[in-house]
Amino acid sequence: MSFTAPRSGGSGFNGHGVLAIYRFEMARAIRTAIQSLVTPVITTSLYFVVFGAAIGSRIDEVGGVSYGAFIVPGLIMLTIFGESISNASFGIYFPKFTGTIYEILSAPVSPFEIVLAYVGAAATKSIVLGLVILATASFFVPIEIAHPLAMVFFLVLISVTFSLFGFIIGIWAKGFEQLQLIPMLIVTPLAFLGGAFYSIDMLPQAWRAVALLNPVVYLISGFRWAFYDTSDVGVAVSLSMTGGFLVLCLALVAWIFRTGYRLKA
Repeated sequence: MSFTAPRSGGSGFNGHGVLAIYRFEMARAIRTAIQSLVTPVITTSLYFVVFGAAIGSRIDEVGGVSYGAFIVPGLIMLTIFGESISNASFGIYFPKFTGTIYEILSAPVSPFEIVLAYVGAAATKSIVLGLVILATASFFVPIEIAHPLAMVFFLVLISVTFSLFGFIIGIWAKGFEQLQLIPMLIVTPLAFLGGAFYSIDMLPQAWRAVALLNPVVYLISGFRWAFYDTSDVGVAVSLSMTGGFLVLCLALVAWIFRTGYRLKA
């Protein structure tokens, strides 16, 4: 099946099909809205209590920004990474698990429309959670956003990119255990080592060179620049790395639908 092949029985964009899948995924999120919203609020509050008491009392500022405000972009990114992957991977894995994926593939919706619906729903959930965390953090520290449009752009771009990555994981996974394998063993450690709670400029030169090999550094750095006009790496480099990862995910999704990898019986 080609990623851009037309659907059987017609051509053109099937907005009704995309909207149906999107609404179904969003309805599932609404049913667990309390859990989905309360958990990040509590987690964010605990981060501020713990980090504010343990580290904030010893570090007044980082790059001219108070430590409490400095970690806000990192907290948002931690949630975006995890939630985007989790929502998208479960969203496409569950139809595989129940066997309804074959009904979706045989329906008059193209592979592009399937990806658009599932990834769009996962990205929407992540963006909402990111804004919830931002609102929660504003109760603890004063937050100023130097480049609001750039902040929204980075938020949407990273949410979509990691939702695509989660979509790939959902197709690749053979069991519920594998859905958590890559997020827990790779993405989360990289996020913590990617400058979410510190600037890599604080590291010794040798460790800073190692940190620059971590792709998450560039994502968090660009998002933090949108808030405080300061970053560990250039904004253009951050955008290039994020865009490159997005293109890679798109290429993998296109290959999956072209070959039917773990989609065909």
